[in-house]
Amino acid sequence: MVDTLLREVRARQDMVRAVLEAEEEADRLGFVGSLQGQRDPEAIAAAIRRSLDFDLQIFCHGSGRGTPRGFAYLRDRVEAAGIFVLLIGNLSSHHSALNVELFRGFALADPVAPFVVINDQDSEQAWSFTLLHELAHIWLGQTGVSGGGPSNAVETLCNDVAGSILLPTAEIAAEDNLAGAAQERIAARISAIAESRQVSHSMVAYKLYREGIIDQRMWSSVTALFRQRWLRSKAAQRDRARESEGGPSYYIVRRHKLGNRLVELAKRMLADGALSPSKAATILGVKPSNVYPLTNSAA
Repeated sequence: MVDTLLREVRARQDMVRAVLEAEEEADRLGFVGSLQGQRDPEAIAAAIRRSLDFDLQIFCHGSGRGTPRGFAYLRDRVEAAGIFVLLIGNLSSHHSALNVELFRGFALADPVAPFVVINDQDSEQAWSFTLLHELAHIWLGQTGVSGGGPSNAVETLCNDVAGSILLPTAEIAAEDNLAGAAQERIAARISAIAESRQVSHSMVAYKLYREGIIDQRMWSSVTALFRQRWLRSKAAQRDRARESEGGPSYYIVRRHKLGNRLVELAKRMLADGALSPSKAATILGVKPSNVYPLTNSAA
């Protein structure tokens, strides 16, 4: 199923690159593959922060009333750099949902139209870590799928890059008083850090493990605990959604999943005559009849 999604997104990427080339807008992005062979997570993290002009304080707290923070802020910075960020967790219907153990995200490295896909079946708090993990793949010039856990040295490297950006080593090292603590205390502290930093509980647990503050047994234990809590919360949200009426429109939800960069590109190319509604529909993954309502929806 993941292979099917990969082929579908790659076809959409090819169409985006083709229309950019046809309109002479195919600017090459210098950061794609710029750190091929680099194995220092801090060096990769620093390069990503510079290219995105990423501010950790804005990510955690925003920069004023009503300004985006967390994933919304990070996605804005990534799209502004020229990367398309899509949220996809199924193959066109909820009946084909893709479990996060199959994939959390993937990157399609391309110097003109790099794509990152995040599995929106995962918790929203985990999306930022996944996005930064996939950006590390793009800076390394690699295309690949990231699954439920680090499966090789490159996956571990990309995890360390994401962790370094969202929760710097110096800050997590200050939690060394958790060494040898009871699970209840560790879980409570992880919750506090995660909520204040706009990140997932599993990411904080992973950083504590990577810094040697908790051992592998405790890491596995607290990760399983938070996973169960999230599954219960997700089930409760589904129940509330079934009972309530209204909610955001189809077009608002679809635009959120596609990202403003892709929707605005399709809108502009439609207006210029560079894209037909049927081709725009393929790029956006919607029916042709939904193209204009979607591209004219509010950002």
